[in-house]
Amino acid sequence: MSGWAGSVLVTGTDTEVGKTVVTAAIAAAAQAAGLRVAVVKPGQTGTAGGEPGDVDAVNRLAAPLTGRTLASYPDPLAPLAAARVADLPPLELYAAVDAVRAEADKHDLVLIEGAGGLLVPMGLRPSGEPWTMADLAVSLGAPAVVVARAGLGTLNHTALTLEALDRRAVPAGVVIGAWPARPELVHWTNLTDLVPNLLGALPDGAGAMDPGVFRRSAPGWLTPALHGVLDDWRVWAEESG
Repeated sequence: MSGWAGSVLVTGTDTEVGKTVVTAAIAAAAQAAGLRVAVVKPGQTGTAGGEPGDVDAVNRLAAPLTGRTLASYPDPLAPLAAARVADLPPLELYAAVDAVRAEADKHDLVLIEGAGGLLVPMGLRPSGEPWTMADLAVSLGAPAVVVARAGLGTLNHTALTLEALDRRAVPAGVVIGAWPARPELVHWTNLTDLVPNLLGALPDGAGAMDPGVFRRSAPGWLTPALHGVLDDWRVWAEESG
């Protein structure tokens, strides 16, 4: 089986960088390649208004075999802070590990979508210390997809995230969450710098596509490591330009 399999973390350089849509794209590409896919969201926040959560968005776009949210909190905060403010139990690290492993036993690929960036406090360890998505990746032995912005500031944020993962011996690659329809100089220069670590790039507005179009298009946004067909960034850049 080619491409990443087992448990794979989807994190980001920040919040609102496109993690959910990238998660859906990887799920769609993997299913098109014949894999059984589960998506797990350890901590969903901002649910007070009853809006659909991130797993709902992934289900709509990619229809993975399984979609699970482990803990939900009403306030739009980091999950540990949201649990504290709402006086709800925080998610325990090994409960999350066990839930992901249970899905890994039944699927070829389990995508674990984080909240915000890599080191956002997600919940508590049995010791009472906070844990992050980086800790979850280490506990699972899972590689990480880092979703990054295309524009100004992304090189520093991406480098910091990759360095944090490298220090923990977590293999990682980068996906651009939203490539603009009319890229400017900064986008092209960032692309050049990101290419050595790049595993994909989604077009801006991909999340608003018709689900059928999204599923057919997703393999073309991702490299074979993420079960896509994108194998030449030079050709991609010429077509995007």
